[in-house]
Amino acid sequence: MRNKFLFRVCVLVLAISLVTPLFADNHGSILDKVKNRGKLVCGVHGGLPGFGFLGEDGKWSGFDADFGRAIAAAVLGDPSKVEFVPLNAAERFTALQTGEIDVLIRNTTWTLSRDAELSTDFTPPTFYDGQGFMLPKSLKITSIKELGGASIGVTAGSTTELNLTDTMRSLGLEFNPVSYADIDTLYNSYDARRVDVVTSDKSQLVARRKDLKNPDDHVILDVTISKEPLGPLTIHGDNKWNDVVSWVVYATFFAEEHNITQENVKTFKTENPEIKRFLGESGTMGEKLGLPEDWAKQVIMAVGNYGEIFERNLTPIGLPRGVNKPWTQGGLLYSMPFR
Repeated sequence: MRNKFLFRVCVLVLAISLVTPLFADNHGSILDKVKNRGKLVCGVHGGLPGFGFLGEDGKWSGFDADFGRAIAAAVLGDPSKVEFVPLNAAERFTALQTGEIDVLIRNTTWTLSRDAELSTDFTPPTFYDGQGFMLPKSLKITSIKELGGASIGVTAGSTTELNLTDTMRSLGLEFNPVSYADIDTLYNSYDARRVDVVTSDKSQLVARRKDLKNPDDHVILDVTISKEPLGPLTIHGDNKWNDVVSWVVYATFFAEEHNITQENVKTFKTENPEIKRFLGESGTMGEKLGLPEDWAKQVIMAVGNYGEIFERNLTPIGLPRGVNKPWTQGGLLYSMPFR
């Protein structure tokens, strides 16, 4: 009896020792971990020019990468204190769920199933996109209704794969879907004419068309078959961390709306109470988030406002602002109040 009792005690102690670290990890905010580590770990795309791209010089560039730098600036006061981890579509969610990364900023669409099933939480979208189709001009196709029988390349494990199936089924068209795990393989296969058409977010099509052998030989159809709100994700249940990432996004919206730029933010003068709170000159906005009072100023000093981030990264690859403009200009970008 005594041996059995000791055995059960040992099993219980072992179980507690295994569970306790998990419990601690799950109940300690990532915000505190990033502060203690002195570095943000951000999951991004590794091969999408304009959004997340690792150059031959070893330097990261892109719209999503700049939002990673913005978070590092807000939390650590230094935009360089971020490690970027390149992830493909299939592995991105696992990396966030297992704690390999602190935040995922990789052209990821906010959907109901992802919101409900992946143990992740979305933040405000940073880019409103839509799915389109790119194909050779020589095919002389102007409508998706003419794509019956075509082989269509698509990224595996993405919403584009599901949207493609839904759209073609609704049109009653037979087609040959060809899925690729790697984006480079997808576009190389398309360029080699191993598939007739490629479908993805229009931003990706624009970014990758310029890398084809003869970019002018390809056309992106006018049709848009989906809504693709893209933005950062955090792990589900860590509301403190999600608040931080969300308000960093809002800070870039707010700054553009009020003409606060990377150049003028240090000397910006105002009597507007909300702007003064935004700049950390009054109130306790930083304290409420667990950040320094000048956190928003640090963000704009590091990467600029939303318009500056867009113009630096996406305008050069040919993407128009479209609906990705402030609400005051008829766009969808709208910051919650700094109050």
